[in-house]
Amino acid sequence: MTKLKIADNKEYFLDENGDKFFYLADTAWCAFTNASIEDWEEYLDYRAQQGFNVLQINILRQWDASGSNLEREPFEVKSDGTYDFYNYDEKYFNNAKKMLDMARNKGFIPALVVLWCDYVPDTWADKREVIDNQVMPKDAVAPYVSFAVEQFKEFNPIYLVSGDTDFPSKKANEYYMEAFKVIKEKTPEAITTLHLGSKPQDVHQDFVESDYLDFYMYQSGHGFKHIDFEGSLSYGLAKKFLNKPIKRPILNGEPCYEGMGIDGKSGRFDEYNVRKTVWQSILSGGKAGVTYGAHGVWSWHTKGQIFAAKDHWGEPFNIKEAFRLEGSWDAAFAKNIFEKHDLFELSPANELLKNKDSEIRISANKTKFAMYLPYSVNIILNKNLNNFDLTVIDLKNKKYIELDVSCEAERSIIEMYQANRDILIIGEEN
Repeated sequence: MTKLKIADNKEYFLDENGDKFFYLADTAWCAFTNASIEDWEEYLDYRAQQGFNVLQINILRQWDASGSNLEREPFEVKSDGTYDFYNYDEKYFNNAKKMLDMARNKGFIPALVVLWCDYVPDTWADKREVIDNQVMPKDAVAPYVSFAVEQFKEFNPIYLVSGDTDFPSKKANEYYMEAFKVIKEKTPEAITTLHLGSKPQDVHQDFVESDYLDFYMYQSGHGFKHIDFEGSLSYGLAKKFLNKPIKRPILNGEPCYEGMGIDGKSGRFDEYNVRKTVWQSILSGGKAGVTYGAHGVWSWHTKGQIFAAKDHWGEPFNIKEAFRLEGSWDAAFAKNIFEKHDLFELSPANELLKNKDSEIRISANKTKFAMYLPYSVNIILNKNLNNFDLTVIDLKNKKYIELDVSCEAERSIIEMYQANRDILIIGEEN
């Protein structure tokens, strides 16, 4: 299994051969508790065929997982139904290792969540008591993390130390810092990050300043807008992390899940929303990679099982339908384009756009640019494209199209294109 490292420029990942690595993850938070071996194998085959290379999985039970008849629990369960956090279920971890071995054989890197926020005191999940008596005792944290690292170290995982967290208190931060410390002491080469919640959408300064943190992962989440940023969180948060005082690779680790209810009330996110989030993220500074999610895969939903958050997020797709949703191909296509055209060295450059439209995103260097247009509109660029070869891709239909471009002095005018949805324009100096 590939062992990743951070590039010297702190902008992206490298594989064990020193080649640039675009992190394309799928969200399978609940696989260890919910996935049968047969379904897991079918899922792995499909995602490997598409070109995914990372799987984000929660080590422990996820509080909002879909129901399951498999009766897998990471800890021994006491008579009152709560966990004995000091005694681990060996059968559970052996099955998890079997699943990761299957994933390794298909070419995947696991990105494992160590402490989802419901296991940590004072977090939003603790305050809402999403699960009664779920907070792990502080003195159980280090032994648990040490045990988990020992179990999974052969798979060279990335560690997402937190899950959906909000850094509400010093006490909560101590849990995460303790987990970081154990991971780095036992496996110094392991790559680590924090998975953030939808609020406050930032990393606490203690971790920004810590050598334990290797890259920034943000969550643009499952709504369209937020008043604290310029429009979409997909590019607003990328910009925010790009401006951090300590430079690290950046990626969107939880975009809108395809098939999930939009803000719980406005229909479902579709493949267009996936494409838009993916390209707005990676062309705005989050170029180390991106994560895809499908409603029914993240919670690993089997038809007929209970999904407690149905009233908020909508009924999940059955797992075998969920992992075949069309947007997964759009995410995989983005990785293919990014690697084929070597867009790793581009940086956000929306100053090239004369239009006052922040939904259009541009990255560029001196000899190359990539521009995402979410809709057909006339474009004026503050750049003469006479010496550029243009590749124009209709992203919905995954085909090449032509553009009408006129150049004058230091600007270029791109006429409204012949497609109904989003396109990507890549320009390379000839």
